[in-house]
Amino acid sequence: MSGPLDGGRGRGNPDDPDDVRGIPRIPGQRAAADDLEPPAADVLRRAVEGAARAAQAAKESREREEPDGTNEPDEANEAHAADDADADDTGDAADHTGDVAADEGTGGVTGSAPGRPREPAHPPDPARERDMTGGRGPQGSPPPWQATEPAEPPPSHSVLKSLLGAWALAACSPEETTHVENHLTECAPCADEALKLRDAVGLLQTDRTLDLPPLLRSRVLETCLDRRAARIPVPVWATPYDAETARLDALLRDFGDAEWHAPLQLRWFEKEEPVARRATVAGVIGHLMTVDGLVASALGLEDPLGPSAPRSPTDRTEAFWRTAHPPPTRTIHEPWRDQSHELLRTVSFAGRGVAELSVSYGEFALPLRDALIDRAFECWIHGSDIAVAVDYPYPPPSGPHLRVMIDLAAQLIPSALAARRRAGLASPARQPTVPGSPGRSLHLEVEGAGGGDWYIALDSPAAVGTAEHAVAQVALDGVEFCRLVAGHLSPDEAAAGQDGDREAIRDVLSAAASLSRL
Repeated sequence: MSGPLDGGRGRGNPDDPDDVRGIPRIPGQRAAADDLEPPAADVLRRAVEGAARAAQAAKESREREEPDGTNEPDEANEAHAADDADADDTGDAADHTGDVAADEGTGGVTGSAPGRPREPAHPPDPARERDMTGGRGPQGSPPPWQATEPAEPPPSHSVLKSLLGAWALAACSPEETTHVENHLTECAPCADEALKLRDAVGLLQTDRTLDLPPLLRSRVLETCLDRRAARIPVPVWATPYDAETARLDALLRDFGDAEWHAPLQLRWFEKEEPVARRATVAGVIGHLMTVDGLVASALGLEDPLGPSAPRSPTDRTEAFWRTAHPPPTRTIHEPWRDQSHELLRTVSFAGRGVAELSVSYGEFALPLRDALIDRAFECWIHGSDIAVAVDYPYPPPSGPHLRVMIDLAAQLIPSALAARRRAGLASPARQPTVPGSPGRSLHLEVEGAGGGDWYIALDSPAAVGTAEHAVAQVALDGVEFCRLVAGHLSPDEAAAGQDGDREAIRDVLSAAASLSRL
């Protein structure tokens, strides 16, 4: 058998044994056409292979047409032998000529007898047909070496759902991406989850600032407390102290070592003169902790200064500052906050009767409910001092909390006025009154958040102030009035509006400023 399988060398080598002749051989060395450009080499290769097939087809056709198994005349045999010899001698040139003759004359079928129907010379070879059709297989199908769409079914729903995260991060392979996107057009839940994952990927960008808003913590806490009450609720009269200690704690958490040593001034009034004292942020927190110790000792808790510590807030603070070696640092933060938590837990579990428990301040005493409002007021005032020292925003308390602070100060003004009168710092009483009966009054009108109307008894702390007996009126902003009570504003600067008895107005404003202390 001759053809492409024997390297184009005809029927075989005459020296080969008889049982080896006609067996397909491994092709020999490629022709020099391989050195040509790829298109020219393909054309020449197809021409050589076509000529070989045509010669083989002609031989087989002649063998089939021999009648009754007889051989052709000797002349015909000699002609065929000559043709075969010529084909072997001429090599590639003869093969090319035969290919052209086969293509133009018989379309690949030669040697058929006249009058007989032409039959195909050789069964079609799918591999050869692929080469002759320009790289396309039978019936126009793509060749096997070209990439095609996967014929296997798409992955299951659970597998595609597990790929949504990788798809959102653009980490899927092309095939996985195709399957996932096809699935998203048919599955609404997966499409909704894919959109959410893509939005979440957008949040991973780092081109925005990572600093949280300064008031975010307070807003989150306020929202949480509004929507879900605590299992053991804090008494209403203790909520201002709870809120102000939490706000100050949030401010201190952002401080570094330098801020804890930032200098500031504590201001208050003594008699008729303003007084100032230099301190640091850590020193102010130590001052708050030592004065809160008065409330802790009244509740039976441990006093931070010990059982023999003085009762006056000023003396306690001075004693703490003298004995603090080295000076207070940021390590004072946790003891102060732990003490405030312990106070709130104790009053929350103690029940209703604890509100009237007396808390001694040395020269005077307050019920526990008023003592915690006083501590909330001082926590806010000193928190503002700290915020000013480090240039940080610090808004005033909420309206309801500010109102109870103003109400406590208004209730303490008649006693402070009587103390100033005994010291010769205020005008004498004009109308002695029976305890519990109405007497001369000053109408204190507080505007803004936490505002309202209060009537201050002028002649005796035991008298009752009423609108019918008002001899003067003072109008103040709520925050401005609190700054006056804290000693951060002088009486001459505080009054926004005045009407009536000027002496009564001066006595009340000075008595309010005298409520301030270290």
